[in-house]
Amino acid sequence: MQLRRPKITALGCYTPPGVLTNADLEKMVATNNQWILERTGIAERHIATPDIATSDLAVEAARATLAGRGIDASELDAILVCTVTPDMQFPATACLVQHRIGATRAWGFDLVAACAGFLYGLSTGAHLVAAGTHRKVLVVGADTMSRIIDYTDRSTCILFGDGAGAMLIEPAEDGEDAGFIDFLGEIDGAGGNYLKMPAGGSRLPASNETVANRLHYVKQDGQQVFKYAVKKITELCTALLERNGLKAADVSLMVPHQANRRIIEATAERLGLPIERVIINIDRYGNTTAGTIPLATRDAIAQGRLQRGDLVLFAAVGAGYTAGACLWRWAF
Repeated sequence: MQLRRPKITALGCYTPPGVLTNADLEKMVATNNQWILERTGIAERHIATPDIATSDLAVEAARATLAGRGIDASELDAILVCTVTPDMQFPATACLVQHRIGATRAWGFDLVAACAGFLYGLSTGAHLVAAGTHRKVLVVGADTMSRIIDYTDRSTCILFGDGAGAMLIEPAEDGEDAGFIDFLGEIDGAGGNYLKMPAGGSRLPASNETVANRLHYVKQDGQQVFKYAVKKITELCTALLERNGLKAADVSLMVPHQANRRIIEATAERLGLPIERVIINIDRYGNTTAGTIPLATRDAIAQGRLQRGDLVLFAAVGAGYTAGACLWRWAF
């Protein structure tokens, strides 16, 4: 079977209307606006109301993507939902999204890779299309992180927000130069203890004790994660570019996972990439985990910083540790 080149043909995002500012957090924990801005670059983040779940965010992003492409959900072949905050352990959130949007022909699944989730989903979807078995794959990154954040822990509650984004992957036309170029992924399970939600799985099922000890919230060793993220993103991006005969100077735009402004700036400096060619929007959204890359891509397009034919470099590091980078020639 002849491989086909996949390309991204549409993009849609959604963030809930509620906003939690640094001033709001000052009233909740021992922190202040200047401290948060200096250490993270975050000014505000969107927070879903109690009646909104991850599937609701994902559905809105999916509908926006389909509308942008001008197609019906019944045309989709597969739906990949990248999330660490599913509506429930099972069924998969992809099943809920598939039913809600009316994607009657699609199969799908959830993909768990934390902050690298969307990047892994994007590359997985690209390979499904490249294999010739799928023509339209919807990749959704959605997380309602506010559900698993301890708002008495100032080291984590300042970082995260809620949001979703989706991209549609289809085969490129014969002779078209736009589309998927390459992907490089890596995991390092030795880092699993540095960023995790300890309870709720088979190791520590929910109990009075796990709830009392606040083990159903995100726990993070921020310093360790910071060092690993800068080092690993730099290594993977460098290796990926070299493997394809490219240099940082060839990159039109880098779209990194939005975890911390200092991580992004340090990585860009090590890569020799001017900050003007790196999209940063963490100030308005915080870390939306699987939602950051599509949200940042949407903002780059809106700002005129990403156009057809541009070489775009996506990169992320997440819990696990999971890490990856991928190269695309932008298609619209």
